[in-house]
Amino acid sequence: MNTMPSRALRPQLQGTLLMCVGVACLSANDAIAKILTSGYSPLQILFLRNVIALPFTVGIALFMGGRAALRSHRPAAHLLRGALWVGATMMFFTSFIYLPLAEATALIFVAPFFITLISALFLGEDVGWRRWLAVLAGFLGVLVIIRPGGAAFQLISLLPVATALVYALLMLSARWVDRRESVWTLLVYLTGTGALLSALIVPLVWVPLRAGDLWLFAGVALFGTAGMTMMTQAFRLAPAVIVAPLDYTGLLWATLFGWLIWRESPDAIMIFGAAIIVASGVITIRRGQKQAGP
Repeated sequence: MNTMPSRALRPQLQGTLLMCVGVACLSANDAIAKILTSGYSPLQILFLRNVIALPFTVGIALFMGGRAALRSHRPAAHLLRGALWVGATMMFFTSFIYLPLAEATALIFVAPFFITLISALFLGEDVGWRRWLAVLAGFLGVLVIIRPGGAAFQLISLLPVATALVYALLMLSARWVDRRESVWTLLVYLTGTGALLSALIVPLVWVPLRAGDLWLFAGVALFGTAGMTMMTQAFRLAPAVIVAPLDYTGLLWATLFGWLIWRESPDAIMIFGAAIIVASGVITIRRGQKQAGP
């Protein structure tokens, strides 16, 4: 009996499961952060999330990659990535104050389109016409959701879109990191530099912590670290073309959390716009993987 196909599928199934659970964890992280924005600055939430998560991140890196995972050959690149991380997270958390969770989540999913644009216009990468059409369709989905010129338009709706742009720069900046460094090194330094940079300005917005909120801050750190770790491992176990589109399941979790906690219900126009973004994003990812080759 030939067991090779089943053995080959096992890592893919593990990667798929890890990706789905990891996305759910990050969605829980976002929901808890939205709860905390009612009493704390997004900067303070980000600072405490990174400080609490840092020891766990270091432990995971040591377990997965040994001491070499803590060594950086280009610390300046990590510092710049940390600045991008702080900026993107602050904007995203700020959008939670004004927007439903599902809407903010749907809009940040335009990041793959920005990656495609930047790669084509500034990095000289070849982008086929199908990917260009997918990018245009994705931004059409953004226009459907934010409804510029309509009575429901809010300027703050552009904040998750700006977050997606900075996040795209963060993803592309991984190319500046030394190739000898593992993904676990990137994870440690992203958390560490995020904590360091936010610590410089968090005294300006600091408010005393309420004892009853400590478990919420711990939850943000726990779910955020677990989600990033599982998603990282998912890409190591299964092809990106399989696991990357599963990131869009976060929209389902955001909708569920939004309804359970705040009774937020996306309207038909928002759902239609989100569907355009998701479909276009999946096409962009799959075409990108096909052009990149095996």
